[in-house]
Amino acid sequence: MGNNIRDRFKNFRRRGSQPEQLQQVQTDLLAESTLDSAYIILIISSCAIATLGLLSNSAAVIIGAMIIAPLMLPIRGLAFGALQADITLFRKGIIAVALGTLLAVAIAFILGLLVGLPSYGSEILARSRPTLLDLGIAVAAGGISGYAKVETKISTSLAGTAIAVALMPPICVIGLGLAQGNWSLSLGATLLYLTNLLGIALSCMVTFLVAGYTSIARARQPLIWTMALTAILLIPLGVSFARLVRQAQLETSLRRALLNRTVTFGRLQLLNSNTNWLTNPPEVRLSVRAREPVTPRQVQLLEEFIKREMGQPFTLIFEVGQVEEIRSSEPTP
Repeated sequence: MGNNIRDRFKNFRRRGSQPEQLQQVQTDLLAESTLDSAYIILIISSCAIATLGLLSNSAAVIIGAMIIAPLMLPIRGLAFGALQADITLFRKGIIAVALGTLLAVAIAFILGLLVGLPSYGSEILARSRPTLLDLGIAVAAGGISGYAKVETKISTSLAGTAIAVALMPPICVIGLGLAQGNWSLSLGATLLYLTNLLGIALSCMVTFLVAGYTSIARARQPLIWTMALTAILLIPLGVSFARLVRQAQLETSLRRALLNRTVTFGRLQLLNSNTNWLTNPPEVRLSVRAREPVTPRQVQLLEEFIKREMGQPFTLIFEVGQVEEIRSSEPTP
């Protein structure tokens, strides 16, 4: 079995070293990276669908936009152009990605102004808080894209679907944030977009290198530059990931406390929690349902419990919805 795997890997690399195969891939990528009317139409359509899906907080609509988004094609081209030192291919890929991105941001901005929602839903907010997990998704998607291009048995639509997942929605969120004047939202979505863009490009480069479409000596410099740019993003992504872990730990502790400390809180149902890590100590807003009012003393006891559990103080703010049973008639005894 080990020999079969090695033989298949050698055949995989040998195909990339063949001049006719290299020329075919280069020609295909050049065509895919060309800025033409079809590319513009797909950008406009996918952006409009994704933006409206984000505004309506509909995951199904957003997925529909992901399928037709064409941004993965020029990214693959610029990655291959960088490895091959093909200035024409690299320039076409950069231009297509840049103009497609700017066009999508503009469309999302205009739609955001026209709709004029006072606040955004979870689908939009989720794309403003990238973490290391998003970088992992981008790297995996880029690997699929590169492999689908060099392995003829795999349909290219597989790569298109995988990469589109990572790119169009964050671009739309950038425009929606600008429409609302929410710089924090736009900056978070920009970080996610750059993370996905660099992760995809880096993974495509590695796949093309492993497939034998370039030599290590030629690929060294573009790979180093791409890895360096990606490494810069590791700092904010690492901070966001640490906060994500802390948030999960905090919510677990809060739910356990509210479930187990029935003497303190009675019947209390936690609906949602949101933590502001920028304050000192961090503020945690808890949306709960309760049959009895929550007192300051109860909040203090829970703060002391969370401090012991988490090793740091938190300020808890309860938003209580009272539960009251109302019937059309009194129940019979």
